[in-house]
Amino acid sequence: MSLTAHIPSHRKPRRRASKVALRAGVAGGVLSTIAVAGAAGPATAEPVTETIEMPTLTPTITAGLAASFAQSAEATQRVALGLELRAEEDAAAVKAARTAVKAHSEAEREAKAKKKAEEAAKADRAEAEATAERASRSSARTTLTPLSASSGSPSGSGSGSGSGSGAPTYSAPSKATGSAASVVAFVRAHVGDAYVMGSTGPNAWDCSGLVQAAYRQIGIDLPRVSGAQSTAGTQVSLSNLQPGDILYWGGAGSAYHTAIYVGGGQFVGAQNPSSGVVLRSLDYDRPSGAVRVL
Repeated sequence: MSLTAHIPSHRKPRRRASKVALRAGVAGGVLSTIAVAGAAGPATAEPVTETIEMPTLTPTITAGLAASFAQSAEATQRVALGLELRAEEDAAAVKAARTAVKAHSEAEREAKAKKKAEEAAKADRAEAEATAERASRSSARTTLTPLSASSGSPSGSGSGSGSGSGAPTYSAPSKATGSAASVVAFVRAHVGDAYVMGSTGPNAWDCSGLVQAAYRQIGIDLPRVSGAQSTAGTQVSLSNLQPGDILYWGGAGSAYHTAIYVGGGQFVGAQNPSSGVVLRSLDYDRPSGAVRVL
């Protein structure tokens, strides 16, 4: 026996190959079993048998739901009708506003056109009167007969006349009496008033309107227009005028202007828009003739 046989070896004893193989086979079998079981899944799991119960629709519930649906539909329809009505009202209001604006614009245009036409007509009348007045001054007129040296001093003279001036003098009396005085006073009181075609007072006149008003205030109604006034009385000579006589320019029956003789070789008449009612000498615009009403 060796001297070292009783001393244990410090190395681990070797395992036998058979034991190692056995242990490896057992481990492999266990792992294979686990793998197969996992792959198969819960083959033995119990099926789900639990159910959910739905509520039973009774006639009462069904009727309530139907009523709710009907009310909701009716409310929706009312809202839709209301919106439709409001849209129609808004459209009508817009249309009415546009119509009103258009009517207002048309009314303004018509008013402007009417005013323009009136102004044009007024200007035409004024121009016609001015033309007639210029024509009357340039046409031949009846010459007033002057007094002779033996007739004594004249009772009146034309504008700018005086003693020894050589201007014509007139035999007509210079003072009015009775109704003639009222006619003269009336027209003299309106000297300075405006001339407006077609006006008969109280502060604006045309020529025949002033003559008619002067006689009307003493109770005599004369025709309204100059042509008729020029034949409303007895024709008198311009050399024999009396205060209150009606003077006219143009032909008797077709005169275009009239005035009142106030004495002293002067007359008062509504001349034209630029002059108004004026006091003038007969020499300023000699008349064509005269008629006596009083």
